Amino acid sequence: MCGICGIVDYSGSRTDESLLWSMTKVLHHRGPDDSGVASSGPACLGQSRLSIIDLTETGHQPMQSDDGLITLSYNGEVYNFPELRRRLEDKGVPFRSTSDTEVILQAYIQWGEDAFVMFNGMFALAIWDARIQTLHLVRDRFGIKPLYYSTLDSGIVFGSEIKAIIKSRKISPGINFAGLHEYLYYGTLGGEPTLFDGVLELLPGHHLKLNREKLTTKPYWSVFNIQPCDDDEETATAKVRDYLDRSVKAHLISDVPVGLFLSGGIDSSALAAFASKHHQGRLQTFTAGFDFAHNKGELPLARKVAEHYGTDHHELQIRGENVQNIIERLVLSHDEPFADAANIPLYLLCEELKGQVKVVLQGDGGDEVFAGYRRYNVFSHEKFWRFMSPFALAMGKLKRSSASHHRNMRFFQAMNNNDPAIRLALMLTMEPHDYPPADVISPGIRGELLKHDPYTRYRNVYDKLKHLDPVQRALYTDMLILLPDIFLEKVDKSTMAQSMEIRVPMLDGNLVEYVMSLPSKMKVRRCEKKWLLRRALRGVVPDYILDAPKKGFGVPYSYWLRTSLLDYMKSVFTDPIIQQSGLFDNRQLEIRIEDHVSEKRDNGFLLYKLLNLALWYRYYIA
Repeated sequence: MCGICGIVDYSGSRTDESLLWSMTKVLHHRGPDDSGVASSGPACLGQSRLSIIDLTETGHQPMQSDDGLITLSYNGEVYNFPELRRRLEDKGVPFRSTSDTEVILQAYIQWGEDAFVMFNGMFALAIWDARIQTLHLVRDRFGIKPLYYSTLDSGIVFGSEIKAIIKSRKISPGINFAGLHEYLYYGTLGGEPTLFDGVLELLPGHHLKLNREKLTTKPYWSVFNIQPCDDDEETATAKVRDYLDRSVKAHLISDVPVGLFLSGGIDSSALAAFASKHHQGRLQTFTAGFDFAHNKGELPLARKVAEHYGTDHHELQIRGENVQNIIERLVLSHDEPFADAANIPLYLLCEELKGQVKVVLQGDGGDEVFAGYRRYNVFSHEKFWRFMSPFALAMGKLKRSSASHHRNMRFFQAMNNNDPAIRLALMLTMEPHDYPPADVISPGIRGELLKHDPYTRYRNVYDKLKHLDPVQRALYTDMLILLPDIFLEKVDKSTMAQSMEIRVPMLDGNLVEYVMSLPSKMKVRRCEKKWLLRRALRGVVPDYILDAPKKGFGVPYSYWLRTSLLDYMKSVFTDPIIQQSGLFDNRQLEIRIEDHVSEKRDNGFLLYKLLNLALWYRYYIA
């Protein structure tokens, strides 16, 4: 795993390589093992390397073709590189290394842009083709690895993290107000925009192409092109088991030891089952217990699974001391305010393991692919809940106001909305439709925010999903928005901050394409989530795992904000820099805090978003 960056400037002034070295240096945490910079005409590319496959100097990046005309800077892993290498060797292509990087380089030389769809893995890559004076930026199908860019008058600047773009001194950081309105609802941004005005993120499965005449972006792969499959249950069960087995085997390819984060849930237990089968020697598994968990958490069940598969199991007891310091460090890691507090335990776990292991498998993606959330059950009975909503809302007016009451009313308000795109969006935010979060923003800025629709991303996605049933629509929406913009963002930034590569076998391209092609009745049946996955894992994973209720691990940030973090939060909001920014309506902010502390209304999610926003403003904008 690595960090990549670069500048292409067609103005005729050659980019100073020392600037690229500075950009590469701020990505050192992503790749502390090696670094390099390469210039070719108007292009200058940089890379910081975390050595995983081919630890020798022959894997050094940026990597160039023998004639120096093709330059590649690459972040990620392409798991089907052995197969692609064999195909290239059959064509007489020689190799000087054992790295997947060289396979990518040679695949582009051999097949051009057609090579991109052949890559099955997690990656963000930049290819400069001096023959046609063209830059290619390409991101993996599901957005596992990030890639940001900003267009210039005469070119482009890009990087694995926004901090590298800022370091280029090619942009002046400013606030994207349309993005800010969206952030206030979901705690992150969806799609291309970032909270930095003028900085964009390349969409998953997309290819950006830049030459002297124009810049274009287009998908080289799309979930919308997946064709429905009519396999029967027996066939689907066997195929899912086989695809998952193959995926885990491929994800174990490494020249350094590979471990597994084991939670004791279905997804990580499935990875443990297949990884133990293919791993040479005893697989190392890791489970963490956090002092802020309200119960024993994952430790007992994970220990039982580890014993079942005979792994070399490690239990880590992690203390969440000085949480405010962790929150601040995570704002710097993400480069943007990011309000999914699940990044806190993941960051702490990787910090504990730093230096002990470089590569770890994790079960992310299983819920979005196989329908593991309760809301999929809700959408499988959408007509019923929409029928019940008016009655529930009417009855709700008679009940005493409380945090739980507001939570229930928020659900029924979402289901009662006539716009299906907004229904999807409201199921993924804790902000009620009738209590807009923009109210806490100062009137001058609020007026700018209200010019922008916070549901635009969901409307755009829904327009392409009208033909699907409610469950499939929710699954596709989560694959396009929730997974890349929240969960995979969390995984990448929280772990790469500690120089650790996380691999997600549940997001193997072949596996995901197949499962998404199957009807929703194979994913949710009789209110049983992950129906097909459970069926495929019978006899592979113990029944006590498959039949256990889902146990989510919630970080108690809402409780912290009315107790141990309350004074800290207030000190951030009253910081002179924040006061002078004119960001917040102080009176509305005080009301939200008072209601939260008194438990009249749970404003934890909103306050946590605002805390992250204030910290981000102080570090990057002020």
